[in-house]
Amino acid sequence: MENTSYIALSQQSATWRQMAVTANNVANMNTPGFKAEHALFTDYLVKVRNDDRTMRETLHFVQDYGVMTDTREGPVRSTGNPLDLAVSGNGYFTVATEDGDRYTRNGRFQLDVDGQIVNSEGLPVLSQNGTPFFIAPGETKITVAGDGTISTENGELGRLGIVDFTDPQTLTKEPGGLFRPGENPEDQPQEVERPAIVQGALEGSNVNGVVEMTRLIELQRHYSNVQKMIDTEHERIRRAMQTYVGNSQ
Repeated sequence: MENTSYIALSQQSATWRQMAVTANNVANMNTPGFKAEHALFTDYLVKVRNDDRTMRETLHFVQDYGVMTDTREGPVRSTGNPLDLAVSGNGYFTVATEDGDRYTRNGRFQLDVDGQIVNSEGLPVLSQNGTPFFIAPGETKITVAGDGTISTENGELGRLGIVDFTDPQTLTKEPGGLFRPGENPEDQPQEVERPAIVQGALEGSNVNGVVEMTRLIELQRHYSNVQKMIDTEHERIRRAMQTYVGNSQ
């Protein structure tokens, strides 16, 4: 295959990856606590030599090498639901999974059949001591203070486990709006001493719908243009081979 086709294919592959990331952003425009992602790319340079080992040219390929999460805070909107909570500023809620603690900005919580406070996936929300919260039968007045302390009419139940990370880019996204910390000691969660919790509100997605939709349209157009260029190059090669075969006979 000619170098032109290789370069175009690398561009097309990178564009496809970027389209997938952008489409996921658009799909989660209305997901509470969702953080937009952006694909990262770099030039991959390949130096081509002539038969006499002298340099002929340098080819520029496109290579995607990861995804960056936009950790900026989304808009906080009032819902009136006492179990809807938003972290104002830095911090993540802590939930328990079978694979260990995970962290989320999505504060859409509810009570399960046992009176346990859980997220939308049914995972227990943890206190700063690593224990779940249970609302006893008959307790109807649930109050969450600004520092994350949960109380009912019968007294305090504990304080939410709100944590933060030195570098949020080390977090790995998992399904359900969850984040998993890295393995290194410096990647581990640190308790937020003075969290700011808003009760009866949810943090919205930080996706800019207009920007992402526009980007997706542009990427689709670019992908189609690259495909046309590849098809044209393949047709040129096909005709050249036919001409060569015809002249050889």
